[in-house]
Amino acid sequence: MTRILIIGAGGHAQVIADLILCRARLGENVQLLGFVDDNPSLLGREILGVKVLGLIAQATEFEPEAVIVGIGDNVTRARVYQQLKARGATFGTAIHPRAVIADNVEMGEGSVVFANAVINTGSIVGPNVIVNTGATIDHHARIGAHVHITPGVHLGGTVIVEEGAFLGIGSSVIPNRTIGAWSTVGAGAVVNHDVPPNTTVVGVPAKPLQK
Repeated sequence: MTRILIIGAGGHAQVIADLILCRARLGENVQLLGFVDDNPSLLGREILGVKVLGLIAQATEFEPEAVIVGIGDNVTRARVYQQLKARGATFGTAIHPRAVIADNVEMGEGSVVFANAVINTGSIVGPNVIVNTGATIDHHARIGAHVHITPGVHLGGTVIVEEGAFLGIGSSVIPNRTIGAWSTVGAGAVVNHDVPPNTTVVGVPAKPLQK
């Protein structure tokens, strides 16, 4: 039995919890141990039948076999992931039973893939990544650490998404393009050119947001 602790107890964390509970109902040998969260008003509260056990700093005290960082914000999720890794935490992955993932896809530790997402052959997904509901990643894509691919995003073949990038709901990237590290693609944008690091692009076609 793999006992999984979720770091965070907000909305995103609860979707991960629902995913784990779904897999357990289908007979997978996993158990949702609980949540940890730094919001004191949540301590001791029961969510989806399991408790918020303590603060994030106490995560390893509960002796989970695996942890998953359930925080949507990329910067915060990356920081918490790195702190836990430095403390020797073991990270699990969470893949919804209704996700479709090719057999040769490489999944990084701590990453989550939600319902109706598709990741096609030859793709590599780095650690601590979110592939959210209904997102599609076509063949031979490269997804860097701490990326968030939000609901309904579509990536063409051989797209590269570098570390920490955020792709907004319903955005699309045509094949062979690169989204630079810690960049943001606005909701509904269509990316037909490479996006430099630390850049926000919006619109159809996507263009840098004017300061």
